[in-house]
Amino acid sequence: MSGVFVSYCRPSAQVAEQVASALSSLGYEVWRDEQLPAHRAYGDVIEEKLRSARAVVVLWSSEACQSQWVRAEADYARQAGTLVQASLDGTIPPLPFNQIQCADLSNWSGDGQASGWRKIEQSVAALAPLDPAPTGPRPVVNRLAICVLPFQNMSGEAEQEYFSDGISEDITTDLSKVSTLAVTARNTAFQFKGQSVDVCELANRLGVSHVLEGSVRKAGGRVRITAQLIDGTSGDHLWAERYDRDLDDIFAIQDEISKAIVDALRLKLLPSEKRAIESRGTTSPDAYDLFLMARQSWIDGDFGASGREHRVIRICQRAVELDPRYAQAWALMALAQANLRYAYMGNEALDDGLEAANRALAIDPNIAEAHLPRAWHFAMAGKDQQSRDEIETALRLNPDSWEANKEAARVYYRHGKVVEATRHLEKASAIAESDFHSRGMLSACYLAQGDWERARESAERLIDQVKEVLKRNPDNGAAIAYGALSFAAVGNLERAKEWIDRGLLLDPDNMYMRYNLAWTLLAYFKDPEAALEMLAPALAEAGSTLITLASVDRNLDQLRDDKRFQAMLREARKRVFGEER
Repeated sequence: MSGVFVSYCRPSAQVAEQVASALSSLGYEVWRDEQLPAHRAYGDVIEEKLRSARAVVVLWSSEACQSQWVRAEADYARQAGTLVQASLDGTIPPLPFNQIQCADLSNWSGDGQASGWRKIEQSVAALAPLDPAPTGPRPVVNRLAICVLPFQNMSGEAEQEYFSDGISEDITTDLSKVSTLAVTARNTAFQFKGQSVDVCELANRLGVSHVLEGSVRKAGGRVRITAQLIDGTSGDHLWAERYDRDLDDIFAIQDEISKAIVDALRLKLLPSEKRAIESRGTTSPDAYDLFLMARQSWIDGDFGASGREHRVIRICQRAVELDPRYAQAWALMALAQANLRYAYMGNEALDDGLEAANRALAIDPNIAEAHLPRAWHFAMAGKDQQSRDEIETALRLNPDSWEANKEAARVYYRHGKVVEATRHLEKASAIAESDFHSRGMLSACYLAQGDWERARESAERLIDQVKEVLKRNPDNGAAIAYGALSFAAVGNLERAKEWIDRGLLLDPDNMYMRYNLAWTLLAYFKDPEAALEMLAPALAEAGSTLITLASVDRNLDQLRDDKRFQAMLREARKRVFGEER
């Protein structure tokens, strides 16, 4: 059996016993300090059990935050990669644990369907998969849970990947609206994209009862979608179907798949759940396809080259022409407009997205992403509290929004709040695995905090990501800059120098690439002269977001006392803001 260590403070002993009992019933070997033997030093036993545990469940409370024992056990688990966290009373874990996901077990009464408990179960299952019995059937999963694997793109065109990914995400979202069904998070499921997996092993590892897999082939005005629901214990197909329809039927197909799964699992939909599943944000399949295309460009595009923003704005404008009430398209267009105005041009005549954002909110007051351009609008006007209010509203409406976490991190970093930025970047990079830019910013945040080890670990993951991006787009300046940073972080300075030279040859006018390369030159090459030379063109042309970033960025602190850097920054602020401030 898999070993699980439960860490808690004495006033929470009753809940700790409940947690331990629930995990034991699932087949885990659970240890907590009630089992300390009378003949050994308790410190030795605890250290031994921590070392052998495959998952350490830390139950935070106001008392636990003050306990040196709980904090020490949590820190051991964090460094070992075995930490699973839950809050029993709404308490936010102390630093540095507040940068890691924490399940909410407030007022938990042992309900196996509670969302907080499902999160604990899935995390423990991922860290400590139960070993299959030598003989006989697999352990019985005691509740219905499903993992929607990324649907395979069968279109024969890599650029159609956005569509198959969008279908997978939408079905995951639909099934998440069914209260009696636990659904594996999108970012967990997408870790298996493109892999050949044994469904039963996967189900055992994730602690789910069923797996949905399928494929999408889109050509012209036709779409073919295949889907099959598989029992995670036996490997049997419970339901399978192929849909060969006009693209106009895409919403009907998604509805039919979600309802077929509900029927196959013998679940009953509440009327509100049925309405939620059928809500798509648009009635136009063409507008929907355009939105998926625009969002993929937003995630994977070259941050630092304004072509990304122009492309997203054009596509979203076409989408809202087809459906003027498509709030998601309005919100994404607003975000691209804000970035174009503030990140690149600093041109007061450019639209900053406020009108489009307000239009999105007039259509759908609960759309989180529409608050992000408003946050930038207030931030650039010096209204910091209103900017933070907009960010907090976006995160409250959709705490799992990639856009909300990414933009929150960018705003917080520009206010010098590196810890908060780090927390949101960790979440953003987990939600959208293909978002190399969040991973690169995360490496920079670790550097800003002097955490060289975590910067190196992040860089190791980032190298493969940027290589894949550059296969599709060899001129992507943002990917080149983060590749150079990553090679330097893992100690390969020669390769980092090659990538720096490559970036300057291919895209010398990319100001964000130059800015990020300056980080590498300062942190790893210890070359302030080269960093100043790299920064000079960027600061001479950049918009307000880059200038405000340079004013507070800890990764540029080596240059703060240099009169040349001070002069560059002073001139840039005068150019952008019309005054020295």
